[in-house]
Amino acid sequence: MTLLAWAVAWILDYLLGDPHHWPHPVRWIGALITFVQRLVRRCCRSETALSIGGGLMWLSVVGITWGVAWGLLHIANAIHPAFGWIVEVWMIFTVLAARSLDDAARDVEQPLRAGNLEESRKKLAWIVGRDTSQLHMPQINRAVVETVAENTVDGVIAPLFFLLLGGAPLAMAYKAVNTLDSMVGYKHEKYRAIGKVSARMDDLANFIPARISWLLLSLAAWLCRKNAVDALRIGWRDRYNHSSPNCGWSEATVAGALGIRLGGPNEYFGQRIDKPWLGDASREIAVDDISGTIQLMWVASTLALMLFALVRIIWSGAF
Repeated sequence: MTLLAWAVAWILDYLLGDPHHWPHPVRWIGALITFVQRLVRRCCRSETALSIGGGLMWLSVVGITWGVAWGLLHIANAIHPAFGWIVEVWMIFTVLAARSLDDAARDVEQPLRAGNLEESRKKLAWIVGRDTSQLHMPQINRAVVETVAENTVDGVIAPLFFLLLGGAPLAMAYKAVNTLDSMVGYKHEKYRAIGKVSARMDDLANFIPARISWLLLSLAAWLCRKNAVDALRIGWRDRYNHSSPNCGWSEATVAGALGIRLGGPNEYFGQRIDKPWLGDASREIAVDDISGTIQLMWVASTLALMLFALVRIIWSGAF
């Protein structure tokens, strides 16, 4: 029944994504983070105190998320196993973000193809942290490709990895870890202290999934008839050409598969950040690379589901 729950949740994500009018645990987690962050800032003033408070915030949010998910699943199973199974499917469905990522990328791609740069910049600002107001077409293309490549890990592969390790409650806890990083895990002055623990724990949580993504995206490149050899080669060569210890793995692999260059300088919160380049510029990046990256994301994510399901079967048989 567990593997069936995985499959059903995967299909639901493919078909439905994240309808904006539906209640979603990530929004509840975000509200909890906002509430706890206000308490921490009210009580902590110095850099050291904010760092400690940020650590307590991380423990509170992740612990509450795991506890509520575990308790809800336990109660549902006590009511009836079938009800418990439905709740498990719902939880897994909510931690998967492949369809949402697909939709967000295509929301930028469509006006870009029509030559509407202003609309593309507006839609892009919803999914990236950089300043999009002055970006031109190649920069927009690059930003979308980087976002899809990076979020293939924390939007699909990592949740499935933690689902394998600890079921739906641990996958929900991972979602809390990732949401904390996306809300407070920045290096600029406002969040540097309070978000330090959240940023580092997100790096730790994504350590293994990011490296798995290198192999899965390379295999996806071969299945999609892209450059699998360069995906493997450049994914390994440029894996650390990124401020994050994890993001370079998937972004460099996608750059190699498509024969383009990612990274480079960007504006974040009014500050210019010069990032190293990922990949070789065998050609200029184009709008079609957005669709190509989405295709790689879906294939790699499907491979991740199959891989972890196989590991679960072998694991269950061995023990």
